[in-house]
Amino acid sequence: MEPADLYLDLMKRCLTRLAFLDQEWRPTAPRPGRSPRAIFSRWLRRRWAENGLAVMAAPSVDVERRRCGGDWPPFAETMIGLHRLDNLQHCIKIVLHDRIPGDLIETGVWRGGATIFMRAALEAYGDRERTVWVADSFQGLPRPNAGYPADAGDLLWAVQLLAVSLDEVKRNFMRYGLLDDRVKFLAGWFKDTLATAPITDLALLRLDGDLYESTMDALTALYPKLSPGGFLIIDDFDAMPPSRQAVEDYRAAHDITEPVELINRGGVFWRKKS
Repeated sequence: MEPADLYLDLMKRCLTRLAFLDQEWRPTAPRPGRSPRAIFSRWLRRRWAENGLAVMAAPSVDVERRRCGGDWPPFAETMIGLHRLDNLQHCIKIVLHDRIPGDLIETGVWRGGATIFMRAALEAYGDRERTVWVADSFQGLPRPNAGYPADAGDLLWAVQLLAVSLDEVKRNFMRYGLLDDRVKFLAGWFKDTLATAPITDLALLRLDGDLYESTMDALTALYPKLSPGGFLIIDDFDAMPPSRQAVEDYRAAHDITEPVELINRGGVFWRKKS
């Protein structure tokens, strides 16, 4: 294996924390009830918390689920797993080899893991020109918009685990030594940021917006900027029906006929016609 690929393999195992599963201790829930033991346990937790301490449970992780991107890891920078990171590496290698013009972007980055990997891949393969765009609200998902019936009843906006701040994502880039002037952040709702983003060409566009509205906003603003020979990756095509409907509606409206290829767990991609 080439040194660049060895480095990227290590990055994958670090970004998913597969390299450190034996250290993945998790806080335990307080004991319920009003028994003397439960009351004492909650009192002791409060006292410990005042001193920055917590009761932790030993690691218990399904390794295969983590590899496949099937869980929400407590500490990892990405939840997409190894297979979708492998796909990202595959697409980046092709656009670099074929000299497809344009930058790389992900819309919906969570803790930033996939975009960190994009920047790492550019560094590993010697690219000195392209920018990685990191687009997110950095406050979680939007509430469903009444103008998009496919998103009606969605409750992801209330999931605090999905609300990761811009400062935290920047710290995650810094942890790997990859925060520089070739990483650009687009902070805000996609409807407000993507159409006016100073992006000329894209070689790789990765969508992870979950909702119909978020997915359609990204496609409308950015797919026309995807260079022929570039790749579109959708993280939630099968896993999130509203996102899939947005992709299918956009493909139908714009007569896109490139075959959709499955990655794993609902992730798909296609290469734009040359």
